Amino acid sequence: MSGPLFLQSLILGVLLGGLYALLAAGLTLYFGIMRVVMIAHSAFLILAAYLAWWFNRETGLDPMLSLVVTVPVFFLAGFAMQRLLVSRLKPLTLTMMSVLLTFAIALIIEGALGFIFTGTQRRIQLPYAGDSLDVFGAQVPVVKLVAFVLAAFALLSLYLLLKYTRFGRALRATIQHPEAARLVGIDTDRTAGYGFGLGLATAAIGGTALSLDATIYPSLHWHWIGPLMAIIVVGGLGSIPGAAIAAMLLGISQSLLQIPLGATWAQTVFYVALFATLMFRPQGFFGGRLAQRF
Repeated sequence: MSGPLFLQSLILGVLLGGLYALLAAGLTLYFGIMRVVMIAHSAFLILAAYLAWWFNRETGLDPMLSLVVTVPVFFLAGFAMQRLLVSRLKPLTLTMMSVLLTFAIALIIEGALGFIFTGTQRRIQLPYAGDSLDVFGAQVPVVKLVAFVLAAFALLSLYLLLKYTRFGRALRATIQHPEAARLVGIDTDRTAGYGFGLGLATAAIGGTALSLDATIYPSLHWHWIGPLMAIIVVGGLGSIPGAAIAAMLLGISQSLLQIPLGATWAQTVFYVALFATLMFRPQGFFGGRLAQRF
């Protein structure tokens, strides 16, 4: 592998890892708050991508402007979903039943997208889609860089929200110890609803970032759910920093392996990492003390 080719693969891996980190953040929030395995998360990603494509087609404006509408709508949808559906599941079977519930929601979203938009593959035609930057001989597509910047901004905003706001402290307390959080006066049920909404809001941003450089179709979400689940397991269930580190490492590994193995085989790195984690460190490699609780 030549130097410029290695550098280009490395840069693309970093950009891909940033996008993976954003897409996996919502899954980590769902499990951390309520032990919910949200199979429908990737379906909401594709729904957001379709909405960005439709917005661009109807208005001719940059699809990122659709976030002004999709982020609050997805937040409200997540809050309603948690309060009306997830909270009604019995605690003893919550994790198992959440898989079935969210699997059904994923199928409903896929069916609705197929009915409304048909199964035809769609792609946003951006004016800067063919542009690239030269970085020491490596060609870095501008559209991937834009998606990375959007993902990085969203992750930074999520970190600041969770770290420095009253809501963030309440949410972290609910994740770490819900009983103790209730004892100090936190309405954990409402906080869980807001946290669920926050997870779907990240799906709106992630789906829009994904739509900038991907061909979308209704069943595409099945392609994404496996790698995203692998990321949160390797990073440590319930740990957003752990998921971010795992996403970056796996994204770089996938990008570097694409040259000798091809795109299809390179993605197996997620499942190899998943099996290795389950065999040698089930609590995750990067989760820290929070992940060890699960």
